[in-house]
Amino acid sequence: MLEVQTISTSASALLGRSVVDAAGKPLGRVKEFAVDVPRDEAHIAALVLEHRRDGKKERVLLPVTQIVLPEVDAGALVAHGKLTPFVQPNEFLLLDYDLLDQQIIDVDGRKVVRVNDVNLVWEPGAGVGETAGLRIEEVEVGTRGATRRLFKGLPIPMVEGIAERFAARAIPWGCVDLIERDPARRVRLKIGQERLAKLHPSDIADILEELAPAERGAVFSSLDEETAAEALEEIEPKLQKELLESLNSERAAEILEEMDPGAAADALSELSDEQSDAILEEMEPEERQDIEDLLEFSPDSAAGLMTTDYLSVPLAATVFDGVQALRTFEGDPDNVTEIYLTGEGDKLAGVVTLPKLLLAPSDELLRSLTDGHTVSCGLHARDKEVAELFDKYNLRSLPVLDVHGGIAGVIHAEQVIAQLLAE
Repeated sequence: MLEVQTISTSASALLGRSVVDAAGKPLGRVKEFAVDVPRDEAHIAALVLEHRRDGKKERVLLPVTQIVLPEVDAGALVAHGKLTPFVQPNEFLLLDYDLLDQQIIDVDGRKVVRVNDVNLVWEPGAGVGETAGLRIEEVEVGTRGATRRLFKGLPIPMVEGIAERFAARAIPWGCVDLIERDPARRVRLKIGQERLAKLHPSDIADILEELAPAERGAVFSSLDEETAAEALEEIEPKLQKELLESLNSERAAEILEEMDPGAAADALSELSDEQSDAILEEMEPEERQDIEDLLEFSPDSAAGLMTTDYLSVPLAATVFDGVQALRTFEGDPDNVTEIYLTGEGDKLAGVVTLPKLLLAPSDELLRSLTDGHTVSCGLHARDKEVAELFDKYNLRSLPVLDVHGGIAGVIHAEQVIAQLLAE
């Protein structure tokens, strides 16, 4: 049985091509590619042609099945059948308008690339010269696609000869999907929420920072609360403000509740009082109180740098008690490097590092594992003083004490580094 060969082409090769009927009468020129996503997202449903009628330009739809299968990518396309007015463009994904020159996340999910062309394949029908479909194969994001666009209008064999000198960088069409039908009609890679959530928050932040505002908001709104919170902590304050302002108060509150209280307070401090109050109103009472307390302090003070998520146990606790407290800790366990011991009046009485905790017998008292000296600072210590303490004592974290000697919060090393970088 003879196998019928498919014919490769591209969006840049077809844009502007003339279309004629069987008698050679001009029908128009190719201006767009309409994809009916709900029915078949893998094929072009129709070409959008521009032709003149009564001296005026108008656009019409030409179903792909009415096109005679071309032998080569040269000359006019031949079509038969009736053209219909192109009156509802929002019903379709339009490759030129929606995809070409747009920015999307690459298949590795780690950077933003620009779509330079779309590779297509003519699929033969059952009869000789019949077209069964025009399949969308992949999007070109490299120099090859850019070259085709640059030399569009020259003879196609010449353009392809130049383009073939460059290595192909393409993303399979199966990895590309609409974000959602938003006013900007943007597209992104279909990397899936599970895969996106597995990226490091810094990588997600890098992706968001490279995207245009409409795309950035669409991708950010598609993240679950925990992933969005982790990414938001890695984003610079200006973009944090932009992203929070793009959300309604309820959604913003859900994300901030998943953040470290100190980071959430920093993010809210960038917003107007009206916006900040509206978001706080939507938060759970306990989380709201923690953040409101932190908002009262200067960002350049120890209290402004600290988080209220820390792990403490009574002075009489054993190693077993400490492990149990660690297992039930509701904050971010990745930030726990030490357990704080509290004595009478909840005053700080000692610090035990996690390695000591995990290596000691379960019945040993935690106070026997302390170093005998504890470094701390007050609420109003300046950020420079805090940085000097971290440097002098090689600290992983620093407890911040209130006027009564109780633990008000803890500063982690990454907060100090971020502060120094910002300065």
